[in-house]
Amino acid sequence: MSLPVLKADPYSSLKDKNYALYATGLFLCNLGRQMLTVGIGWDIYARTHSAFALGFVGLAQVIPVILLTLPAGHIVDQYDRKWVLRMAQLVNLAATSALIYISIYHADSSAHLKGIQWLFSPVGGMYLCLFLAGIGSAFHRPSNASMIPNMVGKELFTNAVTWNSMFYQGTCVLGPAIGGILIATFRSAFPVYLADFLGCLIFWLLLSQIQSHQTAPSQKEPMNIKNLVSGASFVWKTKIILAAITLDMFAVLFGGAVALMPVYAQDILHVGAGGLGWLQAAPSVGAVIMGLIMARMETLRNAGKLLTIMIIGFGLATIVFGLSRNLYLSLAMLIVTGMCDNISVIIRTSLVQLRTPDHLRGRVSSINFVFIGASNELGGFESGLAAWLLGPVTAVVAGGVATIATVLLTMMIWPELRQLDRLVASDDEQPVFSTESVELSEEALEAARKS
Repeated sequence: MSLPVLKADPYSSLKDKNYALYATGLFLCNLGRQMLTVGIGWDIYARTHSAFALGFVGLAQVIPVILLTLPAGHIVDQYDRKWVLRMAQLVNLAATSALIYISIYHADSSAHLKGIQWLFSPVGGMYLCLFLAGIGSAFHRPSNASMIPNMVGKELFTNAVTWNSMFYQGTCVLGPAIGGILIATFRSAFPVYLADFLGCLIFWLLLSQIQSHQTAPSQKEPMNIKNLVSGASFVWKTKIILAAITLDMFAVLFGGAVALMPVYAQDILHVGAGGLGWLQAAPSVGAVIMGLIMARMETLRNAGKLLTIMIIGFGLATIVFGLSRNLYLSLAMLIVTGMCDNISVIIRTSLVQLRTPDHLRGRVSSINFVFIGASNELGGFESGLAAWLLGPVTAVVAGGVATIATVLLTMMIWPELRQLDRLVASDDEQPVFSTESVELSEEALEAARKS
């Protein structure tokens, strides 16, 4: 496998003023979101003492994402993506405000509830807040991803994606650690919810200062079935994108142990709230390390083989983590999962954006995020349910085994993924569009071929 060479300027995208403002705001927003992940998990588990209740955290967020995937992608392609992203932030602000209210006026009111009585307590209200946050995510994710090519162009795109991933993972390191410290200090999730509110607010304000070079459609497309499914049709016809998304989706669905971190922190490793923060931060430590390496590298070669190896490594590290009773070994394995996952994210994100024409980026990004985002939230529900039925250790180990099996099966179904070399398509690799399923203008076809 040939290795990439070092780049002359790994900071090229950061020198763009628009991207610098965007990255700053998104970093603060994601920092609050990651603190919220720790806060909501700890708060609900402290109120219910139920692993099954933790599973509902993911389910409450994924339902609106699935329901709104197609219309959200269509809206992102038809309107100013920056405006859509700002509206999504307002929804997130409303959801977090409600969590702040519950933490102040209904503190500990769900303690000592039996069975699933917590569904009809303030915990049920917390799930409604998460449902509202899921609505915000349905519009945030495709508009956020589609804005980057409009800000930096294709020349700097992979570099920007690498920094984006690294900044995100940096928040995954700092957010859980800070969140765990705040919860341990104040014995409440209130400061975590407040920090999330402030992060979303700052991002909303900074977005107003960003210039995006999005080309407005000459004519708004009606929201009908044909236009709603055009992104899905493009993904279906572009097998290399379909394979990468499918592989990542099932790897995250089966291989994620994040939803069970509160159980591991309290009942298996016995490290408390502070330890929970570090456990949730560990994968991101690995991702940041890998991001620093990737930012200095030229365009990846043999990307398909590298993707395969990394996801198998992710599955193996998950198995070892599930069996471990030693904090340091557990942290090391979580760091390895983060290193492997970050390469997967960069390859998949670059494939989706670089091989999709701009007029379809919102819809294709929505499909991508419902695959990946839904697998995160559904993975949380699956982990909670499996832990409830089988125990947490068996659930995590079985998930790692299923991840490896998924890699092998995907390589059999789509051998072209294993053969993938460069992320940017050559002329003869561009997908052929059928007017029977999706009618595209000659201009759109030309734009697709050029992209």
